[in-house]
Amino acid sequence: MQEPEKTNLYLVPTPIGNLEDITLRAIRVLKEVDVILAEDTRTSGKLLQHLGIEKRMHSHHLHNEHKATTHLVERMKAGEVMALISDAGTPGISDPGFYLVRECLKHDLKIECLPGATAFVPALVKSGFSTDRFTFEGFLPIKKGRQTRLQSLATEERTMIFYESPHRLLKTLTQFKEYFGGERMASVSREITKMFEETINGTLDELIQIFTTKAIKGEFVLVVAGEKAGKATNAE
Repeated sequence: MQEPEKTNLYLVPTPIGNLEDITLRAIRVLKEVDVILAEDTRTSGKLLQHLGIEKRMHSHHLHNEHKATTHLVERMKAGEVMALISDAGTPGISDPGFYLVRECLKHDLKIECLPGATAFVPALVKSGFSTDRFTFEGFLPIKKGRQTRLQSLATEERTMIFYESPHRLLKTLTQFKEYFGGERMASVSREITKMFEETINGTLDELIQIFTTKAIKGEFVLVVAGEKAGKATNAE
């Protein structure tokens, strides 16, 4: 009987808040690999300590991803098995991972991506907006290309999902109003799976008013209804 092909790189999702949100398979893989590539070794070190895992870690983040990838690929070709994790959630989703995966595929290295935690899925489901068709936009460009991206989404009929940081939340909601209209329905989720998890639904006008007076803390997922389904009168 032929032995299964050896996996060279595992993409392992980590909890986005609640440390119980990690699979048994993910724990096993992290224990078995030769080395763990972590976005921030200090953050990941706390998780591994909580799980009772002692394993070599190497830093792998946006600033060293291109430089380090060639060396990592050569090590995997030589037989090392690696796991890539991000600070929270699934590697490659608004986090480092894409470039390493692409280079591994170019060299015929086997990759496995484990299912697990990611912030946008619970935010989408909790929004109450259509889940049949949606587009994940991640973080909008901070400066160059931001207006062009918003203009292109103004007539988008699918539900739209964005990530945003606390210090840009109000600016982004205000720009959404400018391009989508103040009556467009949206949902703001923060601190998903954590102690102060919260989701607020309303029109963009209402959400802007709420967050103008409300303390803005945590990491946010914004879900915006599509163009045809997004009017408040249609969402009742």
